[in-house]
Amino acid sequence: MALYAVIMAGGVGSRLWPRSRQSTPKQFLDVFNEASLIQNTFARLQPLVPPEQVYVVTNQRSVEETQNHLPAIPRENILAEPMARNTAPAIAFAAATLHAKDPDAVMIILSADHAIHNVPAFHEVLEASIAKAADPGALITVGIEPTYPETGYGYLQYDASEGKADRPDAYVVLTCAEKPDLATAERFLDSGDFLWNSGIFVWRADSILDQVAKYLPEVHAAFVPVENAVRSGDADAIQSAIDEAFRKTPKISIDYGVMEPAAPDMNTWVVPGSFGWSDVGDWRAVYDVSDKDQAGNAAEGNVIVHNTSRSYVRGHDKLIVLIGVQDLAVVDAGDALLVCKMDATQQVKNIVDYLGSHGLEEYV
Repeated sequence: MALYAVIMAGGVGSRLWPRSRQSTPKQFLDVFNEASLIQNTFARLQPLVPPEQVYVVTNQRSVEETQNHLPAIPRENILAEPMARNTAPAIAFAAATLHAKDPDAVMIILSADHAIHNVPAFHEVLEASIAKAADPGALITVGIEPTYPETGYGYLQYDASEGKADRPDAYVVLTCAEKPDLATAERFLDSGDFLWNSGIFVWRADSILDQVAKYLPEVHAAFVPVENAVRSGDADAIQSAIDEAFRKTPKISIDYGVMEPAAPDMNTWVVPGSFGWSDVGDWRAVYDVSDKDQAGNAAEGNVIVHNTSRSYVRGHDKLIVLIGVQDLAVVDAGDALLVCKMDATQQVKNIVDYLGSHGLEEYV
């Protein structure tokens, strides 16, 4: 088996507004250090996957910026989506491309915007997932040991009735659950057999294509011509097939379209892990994994905090002063300033939707 990585980088990250915009999606932001999120994602793959076997699926307007951030990746490894169609078509696109080039390809699917702090532990989980992916038709996802009843993640229930191994190992997935309410999330946590769904997957390219054909035949049919065109090597035919595939395919996620219906077939597996993972989905998530002072504040830029606690502040060029407040997220992007309660950061997307629908596209 030949190992490849596919970095999913097609989103905008509207919950990280005002820093994340259409022109500067969150994967290109230096949220935690001088490197961007997508550069960190690429770096943690080394030396497991060589640069020439790393692919990125992104939108057409982000191709050049992706190349700028990841110059070690060959230009032809950046797969451009002509329009957004969610994760199932994006993964089918990558799988069809890789299968045309290498019928034995094994794919690691990663998001461009995750944070992972214990890379050696992450590699151990990936190695266990890769080993399981050798099984015919097996679909493997990485599950995160939950530490609190998070309502912003999907969950996976798994079968550990025969006991848990000392090292990372694969277990049958029993149920894929959508984002729960708080009471349900608390029940999941108490049960001990639910994991957060990380959105990290490992499988053979032919295995996922077979499952897409079974559960999403319309998506599969759309990308068969893409695979044939890639095999031919005709650049014009490839682009024409890609454009046509994305026009035909519906918008649907891989979780809803494939993983959930496939779970009862007992060939969907999860490898549990605990390696300091966050999906960096909103400013609360950024705060959670940022360094903090004794009062629980995480501050970057020209910032002064006084009698303030449990707050995240990200400056731009002006001085920002917080006095006598708690549990705030304050983010300055120069032309826009966000101030919100920490428990309301998921609602930032609503503001982005409002801006777009009220003729304020310059801020989106």
